[in-house]
Order: sequence, then C-alpha cells, then structure tokens
Amino acid sequence: MVPPSPTETDAGKAPRVGLFCTCLVDTLRPSVGFAAAKLLEDAGCEVDVPRQTCCGQPGFNSGDRATSRALAEQVIAAFESYDYVVAPSGSCAGMIKTHYPELFVGDSHWVGRVDRFCAKVFELVSFLVDVRGVTAVEAAFEGTVTYHDSCSGLRELGVMRQPRALLASVEGLRLAEMEEADTCCGFGGTFCVKYPALSGAIVERKAEHVEATGAGTLLAGDLGCLMNMAGKLQRRGSPVRARHVAEVLAGMGDGPAIGEPAPSGKA
Repeated sequence: MVPPSPTETDAGKAPRVGLFCTCLVDTLRPSVGFAAAKLLEDAGCEVDVPRQTCCGQPGFNSGDRATSRALAEQVIAAFESYDYVVAPSGSCAGMIKTHYPELFVGDSHWVGRVDRFCAKVFELVSFLVDVRGVTAVEAAFEGTVTYHDSCSGLRELGVMRQPRALLASVEGLRLAEMEEADTCCGFGGTFCVKYPALSGAIVERKAEHVEATGAGTLLAGDLGCLMNMAGKLQRRGSPVRARHVAEVLAGMGDGPAIGEPAPSGKA
C-alpha cells in the first residue's frame, strides 16, 4: 500500500522525509547520508535526520526477536510523524517495510500502527523514481560503471530498474551490465560470519564478474554489499573502485572510494 501523497492532503507543502541513515552509513560512510539528503532535497522534500538506532535486522536474522522488536518500537516512535521514511539501503528498508509486521503479529495495540508506518517506508532510489517521479538527475561521472542488485532491495522491494533509469541521465557515465548482477555478493549480514568459506567463494565469483565488464567503478545501493565486494576486489589487486549509487547520482562521486583512505589532513 502506498500512502497518500502529502501534496494531496496538504497542498503546497513539501513532503517531510525522515532519513534513516543506517548504522553502516553513520559510522563508516557518512558521505552516503549527505548524498541521500541532497537527492531528497533536490526532489522537493524537506529532510530531517531524527535520533535513531539500528533497524534490528542483525538480531532478527539471528533469531533474537525480542531485541529486534524493542529496536523496531524505537524506530517507529522516532519516525512515524514524517510523511515518508527513506533509507539509502534496500536491506534496512526491506527489514522495516517487510519484516516489522512479523514482530507485532497478534498485538492489537501495535498492528495497525505498524502497518501504517511500514506503508510509508521506501528505499532511496525507489522513492525518488516511484514516489517523487524523478526521471533524471543533474550529475556527471566520467567512466564506465557496473551495477550490483542487492538481494533485499531486489527481492523484497523490487528495486532494479530505478537506479538504472537515473544512472542513464548522469553525464559521461556508461553502464556495463555484469553477468549475474542479481546474484548475492556473499555478504548477507550475519551470513558471512556464520559461513565464511561459502561467503568468500560467492564474493570471489562476484568479483570475477565485476572485473569482466571492464568497468572502473562498481555501484550498488547497499553499503554492506559494497564493503564486502570492495574488500575482495582490493585483495585481488583489482583497480575497480566501489561507490554507493547515491554518491554518483548526487554528483558526489569524486571523493575516496569505499575502502580508500581519505586525503592527508582530512577526516
């Protein structure tokens, strides 16, 4: 269910978007959060970043439903006043939108509230294209890129055509599709910890497909996937650099790539 557009109920006002930054973006790649905020503002939204915590996915995937529910209650309380909740991560957005209802089954006090909340949760690029109707961005990126479809974004939220549609509008960018672009990179959150050998074999195959495209840059919409693939590419001595798709779409793709040190004297 898609919630009514704020413009339908409050004409003339920009929709208020609560940006769910995610743990990885907050602690390891803040530039993705800044890029997401810019894209949302360029799309006519009023953006706020309320105090927030983990979405609860690691606990959920490990069977700790009690902790996951406690975190879910915190997220809902922090974000439910916004018209939309947007995350630059198919994984976190998928957890919230798809799995939060499972945590409250049978609780009449919460079920309706949770359903209303989940209806306004979106992955960033899907929100831009499907909700705000963005068809192009004003950005430039010189070079050939390839794109990885993360599992949660693709399978839980249907994110596939949207990033490619916007990337087609980036000046100087050429997209070279890799083989098995929609196949898991091997990260899977706690999966890579529980099954390191299998995870390593999967990302090795993914790295081979990335390199076979001849692209100089690997893009995706989930930082966890990108960190996993960037690490493998660097260990292979590959020249391919990894970036979050939001950074390129926002015209912020000229800084250090994922896993690269910041320039001397800069944080």
